[in-house]
Amino acid sequence: QVQLVESGGGLVQAGGSLRLSCSASGRTGSMILMGWFRQAPGKEREFVAAIPWSGGSTYYADSVKGRFTISRDNAKNTVYLQMNSLKPEDTAVYYCAADSRYSALFVSRTYSDTQRYTYWGQGTQVTVSS
Repeated sequence: QVQLVESGGGLVQAGGSLRLSCSASGRTGSMILMGWFRQAPGKEREFVAAIPWSGGSTYYADSVKGRFTISRDNAKNTVYLQMNSLKPEDTAVYYCAADSRYSALFVSRTYSDTQRYTYWGQGTQVTVSS
């Protein structure tokens, strides 16, 4: 199993910045891809960004492209989401997620599909005031 714990959320003014962290523990060697998702009240969970652990391209939702940056530190088993130029519409609970080579969920599913991911963190609240 893999356990994921998010941190770094909080309250900021529009135009401000936050950096979210997701620490992974357990069988982290099985992870292939890590992603960030967010969910606002009354809305479906939506894709934000993803990054592979073995190298390759990063992926971003159009709504955050140019403002958010996803990165990782394999030695620390940690993935980050740097959020700049925050807007009120960015307000949501942010979740990190990971897939696994031991799971069949990632097969035939894209990086932006919530159903691809096997493990999820508990979420961290991000609130952007106007």
